[in-house]
Amino acid sequence: MDLLFSCKSSRLFGSHPKLGSLTCKCLVLVVVALFVRIAWLPSFFGFVGIEPKNVEFIQTRYLSTDSDSGIRKDKFLEVPQIVWGLNNQKIAFARACLTARLLNRTLLMPSLSASLFYKEVDLLQPISFDKVFQFQRFNSLCSGFVQLGRYSDVLNRTNVFELQKGSGRKWTAERDMDQLMESTEDSIDGYEVIRVVGKNPFLWHDHWPVKDYARIFECLVLVDEIAKEADKVVSKIREVGRDIRSNAESSQNGADSKDSSAQQIPYVAVHMRIEIDWMIHCKKLEQRSNISQICSSKEEIVERVGNIVGPKTPTVLYLAVADSLLKDSSILSGWKEGLHPVEKKKLGVDGIYGMYPYLIQSAIDYEVCLRADVFLGNSFSTFSNLIVLERTQRMMRMGVNSSCGVDIRWPSYAYNILGESNGARRWMTNMSDSSLRAISYGSNAISCSES
Repeated sequence: MDLLFSCKSSRLFGSHPKLGSLTCKCLVLVVVALFVRIAWLPSFFGFVGIEPKNVEFIQTRYLSTDSDSGIRKDKFLEVPQIVWGLNNQKIAFARACLTARLLNRTLLMPSLSASLFYKEVDLLQPISFDKVFQFQRFNSLCSGFVQLGRYSDVLNRTNVFELQKGSGRKWTAERDMDQLMESTEDSIDGYEVIRVVGKNPFLWHDHWPVKDYARIFECLVLVDEIAKEADKVVSKIREVGRDIRSNAESSQNGADSKDSSAQQIPYVAVHMRIEIDWMIHCKKLEQRSNISQICSSKEEIVERVGNIVGPKTPTVLYLAVADSLLKDSSILSGWKEGLHPVEKKKLGVDGIYGMYPYLIQSAIDYEVCLRADVFLGNSFSTFSNLIVLERTQRMMRMGVNSSCGVDIRWPSYAYNILGESNGARRWMTNMSDSSLRAISYGSNAISCSES
């Protein structure tokens, strides 16, 4: 407006009417063009980092699961090798997928880590994603949402832009989002491959709601070889449970054991976090966070599992524990009457696990716990958290949004938090949470409702 006013008041323009008129018209056109540019391209300023104050707007527009318009298959995102435990790797993989989705790029199939070692790079034992999860099945289930590609799909291996992920306390979620938005500009987006260099994707800032992660987790299907091994373990558990049930019924006068042998025998899975490495970690975490509900002794787990209401006894308990890190050989003793604990050796399936590296062993145990009729875990364990997330999804698909005070199918409990009747607390994932932080790092603020 000041510019238009100056066109009328300037002596210079007044002394040269024709020149003044022509000049003013040009300046007015320039001003109008600028206003049009701002009106039509409001997100431009947010992308280049000019005071991007409304991060929520960016998330709503670009990170919504409702937009399934498809992902470009000629532009790629490459991420570092994914490390740590199975479920940290699953979160890291999902975070890489969602980063690729934000950039409208196909994620090049990453390398996972078969071993638990992560500090010694030479001990990481890389394993291809498609040796653990079904590649084609993933793309089919997640079609239009995220896309996996192979390195053979890349036409020009030299057309790569290296994106250095920031780190440290000063590298905030807002700065991280700004960097990602800058990568959508033509100067960077023109590269066929954006290669992220730096830290493990698990440590990247989280910009996505739980439901986006959950959608990706649903697309992760184990390869047939691993799934069949899990089938064998589950069958063995149910077989033990059937024998226990039959023996109990045969000892009763007039009991008919045929019905129980014909039906699918239920079992309870307990993810017992009492290994050496976990106890060291959880005690340090309790000190730093001033929370006393993280570590659980074997005695506490035994008591709270025994006090939960639900499983019909006699019931077989599968104890999921990392045998190589366990020094407590008494985990099978002290359980409440009617509860029959088993682990890999007692089941006779330790040979199955022994054929595979740590990552595959964890994948088998995860599937066994996921299928259990009742699951109990630690709310500060990523393994337990992701199992409860999937079980929550399963219940929600059946129309169940709360397990509070009712008997439901596939209930889950957190034994590290005291619940009703001195038992473990009922547990459902908050699927409406705006980030995965509570699942990634654990929380004692859990509920028996999904929201």
